[in-house]
Amino acid sequence: MIRKMYDWVLRLAEDPRALWWLGMVSFAESSFFPIPPDAMLVPMVVSQPHRAMLIATVATITSVLGGLLGYAIGYFLFESAGKWVLDLYGLQGGFKQFQTQFQEWGLWIILIKGLTPIPYKLVTIASGAASFNLGVFIIASIITRGARFYLEALLLQRYGQPVREFIEKRLEMVTMVALVLIIGGFLAVRYIGH
Repeated sequence: MIRKMYDWVLRLAEDPRALWWLGMVSFAESSFFPIPPDAMLVPMVVSQPHRAMLIATVATITSVLGGLLGYAIGYFLFESAGKWVLDLYGLQGGFKQFQTQFQEWGLWIILIKGLTPIPYKLVTIASGAASFNLGVFIIASIITRGARFYLEALLLQRYGQPVREFIEKRLEMVTMVALVLIIGGFLAVRYIGH
């Protein structure tokens, strides 16, 4: 099953609409969607290394725009939609502590957490709920999301074929490591302050 999904994503990465799909996933992931855009970015760059910078640019811009939606959810709709998103991912328990830390360390939280597997939607919603400075939020989001996606794209552009061969030979292991990182990110956020 994993092999079929991987092959399907590689075919999708070569589809003329792949950038649109990447943009939609990247946008949604920053505010409510569980699948990170890296799942599309990696095969897209591996199969089209000449488009690596364009792919990273689309992921960055749409991630920041999606982050603005997450910010708006936290700022305007925290009591309804914001709590619902946090409950959906089991993050409500640690959110109060996270929000308190955000008041003092907001810029650093955005910069650091935007590079990690910790769900970025938590950062965007917390930014809005804490009424964090919108201009600083946008700049920090551009820096952190851009650094993540451009670094991935550059590394894959440079080492793409060996990376692709490694992934294809050890697909199950790579998938498990990615899942562990994502789940670890959710658990780390859930137990902040406990």
